[in-house]
Amino acid sequence: MQWLMLVVTFIVAAILNRIARASGAPLEALATLALGSVMLLAYIAGTIAQRLRLPRIVGYMLAGFIAGPAWIRLVRGPELEALSPIASGALTLIAFAVGNELTFDALRVAGVRRTALLRILGGASAVPFLAVTLVVLTVGPWFPLTAHQPFRDVLLVALSLGTLAAVSSPIPIWPVMHDAHETNGLAETTLQVSVLQDLLALLLVVLLLAVALPLGSAGAVAPGSATHALLIFAGSLVAGITLALAASQYLRVIRDHLAWVLVILALLASQVVRLLGLDAVLIGLAAGVTLRASAPSHSARVRGELERCAIPVYVVFFALVGSSLQLDALTEIWPWALLLIGLRVVGLWGGMRWAGRHPAVSGEWVEYGWLGLVSQGGLAITLAAIFRRAFPEWNVSLQALLVAMIAVHQLAGPICFRWMLGGGWRWRRSREVTREVHEAPATPFALDGSGGGRVQ
Repeated sequence: MQWLMLVVTFIVAAILNRIARASGAPLEALATLALGSVMLLAYIAGTIAQRLRLPRIVGYMLAGFIAGPAWIRLVRGPELEALSPIASGALTLIAFAVGNELTFDALRVAGVRRTALLRILGGASAVPFLAVTLVVLTVGPWFPLTAHQPFRDVLLVALSLGTLAAVSSPIPIWPVMHDAHETNGLAETTLQVSVLQDLLALLLVVLLLAVALPLGSAGAVAPGSATHALLIFAGSLVAGITLALAASQYLRVIRDHLAWVLVILALLASQVVRLLGLDAVLIGLAAGVTLRASAPSHSARVRGELERCAIPVYVVFFALVGSSLQLDALTEIWPWALLLIGLRVVGLWGGMRWAGRHPAVSGEWVEYGWLGLVSQGGLAITLAAIFRRAFPEWNVSLQALLVAMIAVHQLAGPICFRWMLGGGWRWRRSREVTREVHEAPATPFALDGSGGGRVQ
C-alpha cells in the first residue's frame, strides 16, 4: 500500500505539473511542483536501488536525471535555476554533517598514523595529477582543446585537468557511510582523505592561476583570476566560521528545535552562495569543523539531529544533482573523456600501490582504498566554473568537458565506495583475527579514526 500510494502521488504530481505548465503558471509554482515530483520519483528509485544493493543516492541521481531536461522534462532549466538555492542549502547541510564528524587527531601528533595519512593523501593526489598532466601534454597536438595551440597553452590545460583529477568529494561518501552504518576504520579515513584532497586542491588552483598569466599566451588567461579564486575560497571559509559561531550562541540558549537551527543555517548559506558566489561545500565544512571545535557538546546534539533529518536532505540534493547532470560533452569527445576518467582511476589505484610501499600503510588501503576516492562533485563544480572564467579561450569547452567527467564520477563513485565497504570482508576478518596480537614496531598499522593505530 505504501508503494501504491507513492506511485499514485507521483502520477498526480506529474499531471499537475503538466497542467500548470500548459496554463502558464508562475515559475515559482512550476518549480515547487517539479521539486515534489522529482522527490517522489527519487525516493522510489532510491528504495529500488537499496533493494539491488546499490547506494540510495545513485537511485536519487538517476531519478533526477530521468525527470530532468535530458529525458521526460518534469523539471526544466528555468525551474532548476529557481531551485538552486534549495540545492545549495541541502549541499551545505551535507557538508556541515561531514565537517561536524571530522577529527584530524592524526595530523596533530607525530607518529605512525600521521605518516600513513599523509602517505595516502600524497598517493591519492600526486599520482592522478601527474598521470593526467603528462598524458595530456603528450597528446596535446591531437587533444580537441589544445590542437594547434602553443606549448605553454597546452601546459595550462594539462595542469588544469591534472588539478581536477586530484580532487575527490566527501559529499557522496558521507551518505553511503550513513546508509551502510560504517563510521570507523577504512570508511572514516576515506572521508578524511577526501576532505584533505579538497583543501590541497584549493592551494593547487591558486598556485596554478598565479603562474598562468605570465605562463600563457596573450589573451589566454583572464587577469585577476588567482585573486578571484582566493576570494571565493577565503570568503567561503570565513562565512562558514561565522555561521557556526552564530549557531553555537543560539544552541547555548535554546535546547530544543534543533531542526530550525539547521533550516536557518541552510537558508543563510544558500543566500550567501547566491549573492556572493561562494562555495557551499567550503561553507558547510568550515561551519561543521568550527562548531565541533568551539562547542563539542552542542556539536554532538547537532550530529544526532542531522542523522535524523538525513534522508530528506539526501533526496532533495541528489535528485536535483541528477536533474542537473550534463553529459552532452560525452557525445562529442567521449573517447577523450573516457581516457581522462580512466587515467584518474588508474592514478588512484597506482597512488595507493605507491602509498602501500611504506610499512605504516596497511594492506586494506592498498587493496580497497582507491575505490573510496573515485567520487567527485561539490567543490569540483566550483573549480570548473573558476577555470571557465580564468581561461576565456577555452571557457565553454573546458567547463563542459570537466562537468561531464565530474558527472560520471558522481554516478560511479558511490557505487565504487559501496563495493569497497561490501567487499571489505577480508580486512574485517583480518581485524578480527589480529585483535589480540600485541603491537610490534615493524608491524604495519591501519588507520581506524580512533586516535591510535591498529595492528594488522
